[in-house]
Order: sequence, then C-alpha cells, then structure tokens
Amino acid sequence: QVQLVESGGGLVQAGGSLRLSCACSGGTFSVYHMGWFRRAPGKERDLVAAITWIDGKPYYVDSVKGRFTISRDTDKSTVYLQMNSLRPEDTAVYYCNAVLGPVSATSTGACGSWGQGTQVTVST
Repeated sequence: QVQLVESGGGLVQAGGSLRLSCACSGGTFSVYHMGWFRRAPGKERDLVAAITWIDGKPYYVDSVKGRFTISRDTDKSTVYLQMNSLRPEDTAVYYCNAVLGPVSATSTGACGSWGQGTQVTVST
C-alpha cells in the first residue's frame, strides 16, 4: 500500500523560505513522476511542481518558476520542495503524489490515496 507522508510546513513571513519533504513507500515510484500539489482555502488541489523519478527532470507551473525547486533522493525515496521568496498566495496545504506523464498544470495524483498534507502559511 502506497504511503506518502509530507512534512516541513509552517508559518513564515513573505519573502521567507521553507523546505517540504515527502517520504514515499509501498510503491514502484521509478515508473512515475512525483509531484507536489497544493490546495488553497476554497480552491481545487493543483499541481505546482513535478520531477521525473529516474532522471530528475523538473516541471514547474508558471507561478512558482524561479522560486521553488523540486528534487528527490532516490536512496531515501523522498521528494523535496524548496520554496523561496514565499508570497501570501502560496498559503495552502501541500501534498505529494505520483503523477502520470506527460506532466502539465492539469495533472492529477496517480495514487488513489493522499497523505495528510502539510500546511504552509505565508504572512504579510
């Protein structure tokens, strides 16, 4: 059974940084991309970044390009999201999930179950 455990969220002032982690287990993630999604209050859960497990090729939605960096540690089966220059509009619960290719802004999670997510709150 796939387990995805997100951590690293918190409260930060605008312009600050956070690093999220997602521990993945119970699946063959090498056949997927791994993605970070976020759900802001009253909005849908949307993809913000993804990475190809095998070669580390990243994908970012326009709103986070140049500010967020996705990476993975294949030995630890962990995906990271380094978030810099945070803005109040980045406030959301962040989740990770596998993503089937090709990756786009409308990609959804491939695993049927989601982790609990990690709350990121950016204050002005």
